[in-house]
Amino acid sequence: MSRGLNKVMLIGHLGRDPEMRYTPSGRPVTSFSIATNRSWNTSDGERHTDTDWFNIVTWGNLAEICNQHLKKGQQVYIEGRLQTRQWDDKEGNKHTTTEVVASEMLILGDRRGTSSDQGEDVSERDEFDNRANEDEFPF
Repeated sequence: MSRGLNKVMLIGHLGRDPEMRYTPSGRPVTSFSIATNRSWNTSDGERHTDTDWFNIVTWGNLAEICNQHLKKGQQVYIEGRLQTRQWDDKEGNKHTTTEVVASEMLILGDRRGTSSDQGEDVSERDEFDNRANEDEFPF
């Protein structure tokens, strides 16, 4: 039997403050976006920079922690898996999105004046909390 691997590791800056919601069953879910930058020089020496944006989703305890501790502009390490989902809007149009479902979050850099907590590692290893219930997406 062949095995698959779906693992994502990102370091970037939050593009907006996290938004926390609750599923109908009361389970917390927090979403936010992060930007990653990459730079390179062309063959003629010209410097280029490109930014990629990633939507991040966290569930359970990790969702509550992200909502409480993260702010726009902070640098974070995110580890998780890619997930693609589809939905229909109110007009019946089909939409598809790919997001990172985070299982770990590490705050990097300045935490806005609380330097004693730099490098705080937060892991959410509970399998139940990391699995998205297909019928519980609040968006």
